[in-house]
Amino acid sequence: MTNRPETKYARSGKLHIAYQVVGDGPFDLVLVPGFISHVEEGWQTPALARFLSGLAGFSRLILFDKPGTGLSDPIAGPLPLDERMDHVRAVMDAAGSERAALFGISEGGPMSILFAATYPERVSALVLFGTMARFLRGPDYPYGAKPEHLAALVRQIEDSWGEGALLDMFAPSVANDPKARLWWAQFQRRAASPGMARALIEMLAEIDVRPILPSIHAPTLVVHRTGERTVPVGAARYLAAHIPGARMVEQPGIDHFPWLGDATGMIEEIEEFLTGSRQAREIDRVLATVLFTDIVGSTELAARLGDRGWCDVLEAHHAAIRHELARMRGREVTTAGDGFLATFDGPARGIRCACAIQNAVRPLGLSLRAGLHTGECEIIGDDVGGIAVHIGARVAAMAEAGEVLVSGTVKDLVAGSGLRFTDRGTHALKGVPGEWRLYGVDATSA
Repeated sequence: MTNRPETKYARSGKLHIAYQVVGDGPFDLVLVPGFISHVEEGWQTPALARFLSGLAGFSRLILFDKPGTGLSDPIAGPLPLDERMDHVRAVMDAAGSERAALFGISEGGPMSILFAATYPERVSALVLFGTMARFLRGPDYPYGAKPEHLAALVRQIEDSWGEGALLDMFAPSVANDPKARLWWAQFQRRAASPGMARALIEMLAEIDVRPILPSIHAPTLVVHRTGERTVPVGAARYLAAHIPGARMVEQPGIDHFPWLGDATGMIEEIEEFLTGSRQAREIDRVLATVLFTDIVGSTELAARLGDRGWCDVLEAHHAAIRHELARMRGREVTTAGDGFLATFDGPARGIRCACAIQNAVRPLGLSLRAGLHTGECEIIGDDVGGIAVHIGARVAAMAEAGEVLVSGTVKDLVAGSGLRFTDRGTHALKGVPGEWRLYGVDATSA
């Protein structure tokens, strides 16, 4: 995973705009964000960080927070699209970018379109994802939102901003996941205030760049997920039909967030469009023991402790786990909210580390589920994948509070180690073929 880059500030008039530059590819790629963003918080989210790292793998990636969001200055009221477009120019100037490809996501799409038409000499290519030419529906434009839909969005922001509002619209695949909702709630609070979020939504009503679509002469790629709820695929087809020479790629999926779903497939489409080829992904396969941990009752605990208290507990939790991983030669792969994924080169060491972690977090008032499985894993950069990882996650999900649960494969591999187990029976693991016998670890033997 790419190291987190330094945050700097560009000036656009009196406004300060937070931006980052990451990667050293042969051309510049400016990511124009959607509704809300936070350039530093994004690197804390494994899926989003992998997505950004993927883009930076073939480009010099420039990220920024629009004024009113993230680490950029707040705004006093709605800004016209042409003024917001100038923020892209200011960021490019500050980053030393004379010419770049633009990647406009959602609400960032119209801004990118206007910039490409106004400054054609500074735009080498245009990539549009999950976006539209006009936000509201009209007699000659059936793809936009109805006014009552906009009013409903504003009500949700007023009623539950900072509590996970709109997740069912932006990311329906994880809308029922308490951890995802907790993450999104925290991201909302850090990326924009309720009043600023409302102002950003209301600004969408003013967007209509249809008249300038024929003026786009940069090579354009329009990527859209056919099942997403936020922007119907018809809006993307309209863009592709009205931008001269635009290429349309439709992908399966229901999420508006580009880093969810088949994010790798999207990155490869963008890379091929911008470079003419796709990099060969280095994939190694190794036998590894994967450990998943996760805090039991984290949503309720976070609500009881409040944002500051929960952050303090998470910090202590992370420190305790990392200490035990270092002691037992485990490798941290990802940290998603309150869950860890780590790998070990031996199953016995993984079990002993899991038991040590349970003991280490107990004084913090925390109880964990922990699950282990050993199998062949795909190593792609700093990440791991493959069926063994999925099995490990499912085993952890079956664990009781305070328990370390392992697959039969792990138990068989540690025979003679002195570790003792309790048979937990045979189970079907969601999404994994066959029946799996699981065993609880006797912590006193570890």
